[in-house]
Amino acid sequence: MSDFLNTSVEFIKGVGPAKAKLLNSELAIFTYRDLLEYYPFRYEDRTKFYKISELSPDLPNVQFIATLVNMQTIGFGRKVRLVAVAKDDTGRIELVWFKGVSWMAKKLQPGVKYVVFGKVTKFGSKLNITHPELEPVTEGNTGKGTLRPVYPTTEKLKAKFFDSKAIARAIETIIKAAIPHIQDSIPAEIIHRLSLMPKAEAVFHIHFPQSSQTLEKARFRLKFEELFYIQVQLLSIKSGRVKRFKGKVFDDTALLTKFYKDQLPFELTNAQKRVIKEIYGNMKSGVQMNRLLQGDVGSGKTIVAFICMLIAIGGGAQSALMAPTEILAQQHYEGLKPFAKSMGLQIAKLTGSTKASERKKLHLALETGVLHILVGTHALLEDKVQFKELGLAVVDEQHRFGVAQRSKLWSKNKDVFPHVLVMTATPIPRTLAMTLYGDLDVSVIDELPTGRKPIKTIHYYESKRLKVNGFIKQQVELGRQVYIVYPLVEESEKLDLKAVTEGYENMRRSFPEYHISIVHGRAKSADKAFEMERFVKGETQIMVATTVIEVGVDVPNASVMIIENAERFGLAQLHQLRGRVGRGGEQSYCILMSDVKLSSDARTRINTMVRTNNGFEIADTDLKLRGPGDLMGTQQSGVLDLKIADLAKDQAILQLARDVAFDLLATDEELLMPAHQPLKLKMQEIKQSSENWSMIS
Repeated sequence: MSDFLNTSVEFIKGVGPAKAKLLNSELAIFTYRDLLEYYPFRYEDRTKFYKISELSPDLPNVQFIATLVNMQTIGFGRKVRLVAVAKDDTGRIELVWFKGVSWMAKKLQPGVKYVVFGKVTKFGSKLNITHPELEPVTEGNTGKGTLRPVYPTTEKLKAKFFDSKAIARAIETIIKAAIPHIQDSIPAEIIHRLSLMPKAEAVFHIHFPQSSQTLEKARFRLKFEELFYIQVQLLSIKSGRVKRFKGKVFDDTALLTKFYKDQLPFELTNAQKRVIKEIYGNMKSGVQMNRLLQGDVGSGKTIVAFICMLIAIGGGAQSALMAPTEILAQQHYEGLKPFAKSMGLQIAKLTGSTKASERKKLHLALETGVLHILVGTHALLEDKVQFKELGLAVVDEQHRFGVAQRSKLWSKNKDVFPHVLVMTATPIPRTLAMTLYGDLDVSVIDELPTGRKPIKTIHYYESKRLKVNGFIKQQVELGRQVYIVYPLVEESEKLDLKAVTEGYENMRRSFPEYHISIVHGRAKSADKAFEMERFVKGETQIMVATTVIEVGVDVPNASVMIIENAERFGLAQLHQLRGRVGRGGEQSYCILMSDVKLSSDARTRINTMVRTNNGFEIADTDLKLRGPGDLMGTQQSGVLDLKIADLAKDQAILQLARDVAFDLLATDEELLMPAHQPLKLKMQEIKQSSENWSMIS
């Protein structure tokens, strides 16, 4: 690693210790290397010079050369403004400043030629530019124009006069001296085969591109490199784990076949059959399985998990299923109990509220191997929970468990690690799965069981409230149940409580003849459980709730989901909530209520929900709208600290990076060849700087 690139930014001319401290705290820029890897987020196109006669409000920011001919301060106090007239040989335009009026008045000189840059607007019949940038004409700024970098900055830095231009100046000060110290870690053969721009050139052109072509080449090179390193890391971890972590061989399918022939009450979908085959392939391989199972709400992941548990139990081992909440654990337990019973297997549930007397019996049954399946919450992770032999650990909604918690499951066995199946109903876009879970095998259940009718989703504005109430009445008269969900905004629990209690009162006034439940985050656990139970049993017809019902309750008779203020929900959350209905054979409905005023993002989210029930399509749209950093659970992975690649837009580059990494490791898994030594050093450097988060499913 070059010592030059590790120099502190305080030594750059114009920075110094005070600004360096701010760069450290505000942007995590400590060294020359950090500064060079702080990439522009857009560029101002300074390649073209316009004439004043060509200017119009339809154009983006423009630049032109003009002479200041007139300048005057107009108005008093807060309404003061500076107006200057700029002219060239084709016409005139007004330049206006509302801020820094006296400072600008001293700085500008009539009769001098300036390069003017800004956005043209129309005021009345006149064109003008508000707060333009002006630079006196020099040989340097009127020759061939450039694409000028614009960097993200913060209010604190701007207050110390360290804006985007100051960042550009700091980079310009060091970049020529830095170029010889920038090394290429990607093997030369790959650079040649893919016609990649050399690294040092790419770093120069990402900051100061000579043309849009060189900018594209620089971008491609840096994006590819970033994604390539991640894929080399993930694929190395995966192959290392295959070698190091042996798994118990489970190849006896007698129990599974018996269940399939005699007990399975419905036909599995082709997707479920395919996934079971993939999991069985792992479990009989002798290598510890780490598989992510993705499937929309209601796609039948739980029955797949049970069938895979039978493979472990048939091989003389036990199985566990861990869920994030007591409600969800209870639901899994109730769902699996009849299947277990039909096969003569012992199943039990362990949660935080399991009584001490029950725990004693449970621990004994577990340690002696009498208990075949244990379903529970975090309570499964306690040290005193010991299995005779854990063959398969299933983790549901894994984004709700921290890495350290999941790793505890690994230590439940003395000799070999249990096979791990991680399930999620949050569809993860393929690009995200390849980056976040690239070291896991991924299975997808991408079809719903036969007989399930797609949920009809409708969007209404508040003006249609009476129509919606009429629909609720009609559905309840048919014997169905209804959810009404209010958004949860964590900053203000009081407002949430007010919204949900007002909603509850409105429902009571509108439907005095029905029984109505209310559930919200501030209610006691026992009260929540009681109300949920009443709804599950059908004692209440309408459930008014905040998003606490998002994961968990499975009420086949609930066929209507009304989401209030739908514009305040994220797309993934809307999709999860919608999945709470449509669990029975009846036609189900999701009604999105919103304000008339919608942002373009909110409109996109609502239109997407109305258009499609496909969770993966929804996840892709969500990724485009929000970026990967906000999606569920990505922060804890430590992998998505991407500097330039964008998973929503760079799917093709990601696929290429994965293919190239795969081919490279297939020929030189340990990176021992002389040509691969720079890459090996780079991977060691990355490994030291990031915790090895991926060792745990």
